[in-house]
Formats: sequence, C-alpha cells, structure tokens
Amino acid sequence: MLWSRRRDFILSALSVVAALPLRAQSASKTILVVGDSLSAEYGLARGTGWVALLATRLAEAKSPYTAINASISGDTTSGGRSRLPSLLKQHQPAIVVIELGGNDALRGLPLNMTEDNLTAMTQAAQTAGAKVLLLGMQMPPNYGADYGKRFADMYAKVAAKQNAYLVPFFLKGVADDADALRWFQADRIHPLATAHPRMLNNVWPTLTKLIK
Repeated sequence: MLWSRRRDFILSALSVVAALPLRAQSASKTILVVGDSLSAEYGLARGTGWVALLATRLAEAKSPYTAINASISGDTTSGGRSRLPSLLKQHQPAIVVIELGGNDALRGLPLNMTEDNLTAMTQAAQTAGAKVLLLGMQMPPNYGADYGKRFADMYAKVAAKQNAYLVPFFLKGVADDADALRWFQADRIHPLATAHPRMLNNVWPTLTKLIK
C-alpha cells in the first residue's frame, strides 16, 4: 500500500512537470538584442558591430550564452514593440537587450509614446521569462536642455518602474568625447567600427550581472 501511494505521488509529480512549458524546464542561454542602426551595423562591414563583438567575447570566455542580433536600421520603439512577440516566441531568450528610442526623437515622436513602448516591450520580455537590459540614449544639445533631460530620464524611469537593468548612456565615451567626430561616419550619426568596442564596453559590465 505504501509503495502504491509513493508510486502514485511520483507519477503525479511527473505529470505536472510534463505539463510545464518547455521554457520552464530548460534555461535559455540566448541574449536577444532588439535595436536600430546603432546595433544593426549600419555602414559597417559585417561582423564589426558591437553585437558581433559581444558574440566573440562570449565565445572567447567560453560562456554558454549566445547573442542574436534582431536589430533593424531606422527602427523605432513602435517597430520594436510590434516585432518583439514573434522574436520572443522564436528565440525564447534569457536576456533581452533593448536599444531603441533614438529614432523616435529624431522623428519628433511624443516622449510618452516612446516611454509606453519601452514599458510594453520590457513587460512582454519579462512575462516571457527574460531579464531586460535597456540601453539609454541622450540627445544632442540642439534639442534643448529640458527635452534632453526628459529623454535621458525616460530610460531610468522605465528601468526603475519595471525592475529592469539599465546602461544610462550607450554612447558614453563616443558621442560625448572631446573629439566626438573622430568616432562617427560622415553622417555624424552612426559610429565608425572603431567606436563599437567602446559601445560594447559600456554594455558589458551590466550585462555580466545578468549572465551571472
């Protein structure tokens, strides 16, 4: 009788495990990067952007994590928000890095809309079981001090409210360098390949916290 009860308990437990979603049974080791031209290697030779450099660094460190670049040049937070559900389903990432918002500002889109989109993307990724890292951006001085502050603060606000991780300024040491033009292509918007190691170094310390 005792064995029969124990067998029934084991079978019941196994049935519960079998009913769990696959994601809950196996930990994903995928880092999904959803960004715009800053991450999509715009104007660069393939394999020289910061996401490719990240993949190389992970491999050299013998990390079980791999990086998938789902960035599209010109993308906005609205575009990222619409693309994210299918990306989450396809890749089942452990970590989602969101590098979006710059194009929203360049197009003059309302800040509250950008904030709503970043919030929705963060929540969707977290609901899917992923940790979220937001890469903050800052606007040039010609946008005005007030707008620039509100734009930069937006990322910190979303990260704090949604318990996400944050890199305050993705282009630190590049866009704010004393001789910033040496880091940019002729359009003065997109960084040269020589700037991408710096961009990766801005992301790496926070990303390693998520990996650990």
